[in-house]
Amino acid sequence: MKTLKETKIGETVTVSKLNGDGAIKRRIMDMGITKGAEIFVRKVAPLGDPIEVRVRGYELSLRKADAELIQVK
Repeated sequence: MKTLKETKIGETVTVSKLNGDGAIKRRIMDMGITKGAEIFVRKVAPLGDPIEVRVRGYELSLRKADAELIQVK
């Protein structure tokens, strides 16, 4: 399975599964990242952290650690 962290700039992917538990998973879901949501990767910072994405019509910055918990297809 591919994670959001491994997704290239300019790609649009669909969330297939959220890993993690408790507060971390809840925080990701509160940002609108749920199973079936489409995510477009806009850009990645020069050192790879954070990753800027567009989800549900708004811009969002995610840490690499959070992006690693989001499985996509």
